[in-house]
Amino acid sequence: MEELKECLICGAKSFKTYLEVQDYFLSKEKFTIVNCTNCGFRFLNPRPIPTELGKYYESSEYISHSNNKSGITNKLYQVVRKFTLRQKYVLVKNLISSGKTILDIGCATGEFLNEFRKYGWTTYGVEPNFHARESAKKNYELNVCSEEEMSNFLDSSFDVITMWHVLEHVSGLIDRINEIARLLKNNGVLLVAVPNSKSFDADYYGKFWAAYDVPRHLYHFSPDTIKRLFEKYGFVLQKTLPMKFDAFYVSLLSEKYKMGKTNYFHAFWNGLRSNMHASNEKNYSSLIFVFKIEKSEIMQ
Repeated sequence: MEELKECLICGAKSFKTYLEVQDYFLSKEKFTIVNCTNCGFRFLNPRPIPTELGKYYESSEYISHSNNKSGITNKLYQVVRKFTLRQKYVLVKNLISSGKTILDIGCATGEFLNEFRKYGWTTYGVEPNFHARESAKKNYELNVCSEEEMSNFLDSSFDVITMWHVLEHVSGLIDRINEIARLLKNNGVLLVAVPNSKSFDADYYGKFWAAYDVPRHLYHFSPDTIKRLFEKYGFVLQKTLPMKFDAFYVSLLSEKYKMGKTNYFHAFWNGLRSNMHASNEKNYSSLIFVFKIEKSEIMQ
């Protein structure tokens, strides 16, 4: 295990225990989420060292790596994903005025990049999991590399970089943000989707909230903390957008963790309640943050 001594956002060295959370998905181990007493950033501390993290993903039930279609929950996930792929394409297309080169970091089995390739985009992916990476190559003939190979990309290579529920998994967080800044073209667009630890469903489910997903999720962002983090490295927040389907999926898993069984009615109701609460506060279960960067503003 390794322990962070300083907050990655503000540099403060004072943390308070926020929650003790069990890994309900796989290992059943317990982990501690702390809260920075200065800026409020929440993160896992201590946490597994990077070389140990891989074992916490080794399950056929980890759907983004296995693309599992068995069971009602996984089938629902597949249906929703197919619908949202088109939405994501339209969103990205409307955010840029020129250029059609995209890098998806954490591309998993490649469905998102394949959607863009259909429309003539030049697509590249980064995926740390070997089996997911090979699946993307085999099924869609995509250009996908490992994290270690990211350094081979030339500076200012991409018009768009995306991370869909990936940033919270990255152990080398600051190095990754600097690498994104290097790879993105001047005035390029970065889209980062993360769970929102200040959402209604996070408060409602507490330690059972599925989006804590310890120890796979190392950080638990809020709209304020993710904005502060990226501003440090020259990024400017353009807009924040909701991912409304996530409230239902997260509630479905959270119900199972809390009650020991799946309850579709309660999950739907709590997902609906989360979206209703967020409609006024703009504080949905998961959020998409759209950033732009001007290279002259990057902090060295």
